[in-house]
Amino acid sequence: MRRVASPVFWSAALLAISAGWANAQALKVEPAQDDPAPAGASAPANGQVGGIRGANIFEIAPDASKDPKYSEQTNAERGKVQPGNNAPMWRDVGKGVTGYSSLPYPEAGNLIQPFVNYPGSRLTNAGEAWRQVRNNWIIPYGGSVLLIVLVAIGLFYAAKGSIPTHGAPTGRVIERFTYFERAAHWVNAIAFVALAISGIVMAFGKFFLLPIIGSTLFGWLTYALKNLHNFAGPLFAVSLLVVIVTFVKDNLPAKEDIQWLLKGGGLFSGVEVPSHRFNAGEKVVFWAGVFFFGLIVVGSGLFLDKLLPTVDYTRGNMQVAHMIHASAAVLMMALFMGHIYLGTIGMKGAYKAMKTGYVDETWAKEHHQLWHDDIKAGKIPAQRSPGPIDAVAAAEASNAVKA
Repeated sequence: MRRVASPVFWSAALLAISAGWANAQALKVEPAQDDPAPAGASAPANGQVGGIRGANIFEIAPDASKDPKYSEQTNAERGKVQPGNNAPMWRDVGKGVTGYSSLPYPEAGNLIQPFVNYPGSRLTNAGEAWRQVRNNWIIPYGGSVLLIVLVAIGLFYAAKGSIPTHGAPTGRVIERFTYFERAAHWVNAIAFVALAISGIVMAFGKFFLLPIIGSTLFGWLTYALKNLHNFAGPLFAVSLLVVIVTFVKDNLPAKEDIQWLLKGGGLFSGVEVPSHRFNAGEKVVFWAGVFFFGLIVVGSGLFLDKLLPTVDYTRGNMQVAHMIHASAAVLMMALFMGHIYLGTIGMKGAYKAMKTGYVDETWAKEHHQLWHDDIKAGKIPAQRSPGPIDAVAAAEASNAVKA
């Protein structure tokens, strides 16, 4: 027995056929007889036939693309053929063509840095080149340097512990640092710690901190630390100059420094090498960390803060300054990590010397014998600050030697 399709089926089929025919007629438009196309005019763009604009306004009309002067068309001319297609404008943007801007800043009329060709590289944009250097070189290698130094300090402390003072305290103290020297040191040290912590979080925080505290809190934290970094920078710059001027005299190289360096300062043998007020290791930290890397970090940081006059703050210059700033900061932090270690838990009595300004004679003789000998010979005064010796400070210095 044959099944006959129901009337509902045939009705639905007829409706579908009718709808398709009506849609085809709507898109089929004959040229108007009273409005002929002008001679020489190109064919209507695809999707714009009969006044109906298609969805893809950036599609190139086949006939228009064959025009030999197609690439020379202006935006206005292109708009007649392809309404909404601003490809020529964006090509100019990519070439670095300067447009109009009312902002009084360098490169304000350039939306992006110009595209350039780097031989043997896939990089096509100066901004992309900077990003690759930052993400593929500065961040991984800089973080590795800091971690290696931190692990090395931890292993050394686990093996050797704090460097002790072997002799008994005499109760007689020597002024190692004046009040002004300590003030200059602590201001610079506090500014450095603020810059180091904020810089580490901004550079490496997304790897170790973001997964723990989440994006919202991490965003607020980095925003606050970025402002702290910008304001602590000038304070560090001024205090660094004060530190350099204050301590440069006692950090001048001496012939005894060569022997100290050859023996590694006695850190591994346990036998102290005679030195003046500052040994060769401290002088290396001063000249390499404080003077060389410090001035580079300050100069590039002030440039990034836009505090230097008569300088072009272009994107390219800012990117170069950032790479210099970040690289020098990592190396300076690596040197200062060793300095902070020896000045705190690495050597007994060292922190008390910077806190109170005084050390016991025993400490001075064991750790800086040549400096102690000059004081005993009267070449250097044992007390440089006016007034009597602070009894509390003297007691703390003696107790530090006992500890």
